[in-house]
Amino acid sequence: MTILRSLLLFALAAVAEIGGAWLVWQGVREHRGWLWAGAGVIALGAYGFVATLQPDAHFGRILAAYGGVFVAGSLVWAMVVDGFRPDRFDVIGALVCLAGVALIMYAPRSA
Repeated sequence: MTILRSLLLFALAAVAEIGGAWLVWQGVREHRGWLWAGAGVIALGAYGFVATLQPDAHFGRILAAYGGVFVAGSLVWAMVVDGFRPDRFDVIGALVCLAGVALIMYAPRSA
């Protein structure tokens, strides 16, 4: 159950951070206005809060592992929202990152 909770929190954090960054991008780069950018800033703040809910107490470990989730999640976001089609190297790179997440977060450790 702890691993499932952790995975759900990583997914929620990814939606908040990637979505927030996308909203800021849309507001500034695509000239959709400050309301979009402001919503993005709020979502980015939510990401920071969600990360604190991870069961592991080590900030560095959480942030390092989340980096791999961010890589894979960004490609998924780009596919779903922007119509991006990753090539095989994108997919392989994302899988390597997710393997790193699994090692960092869920490898058995002695206390």
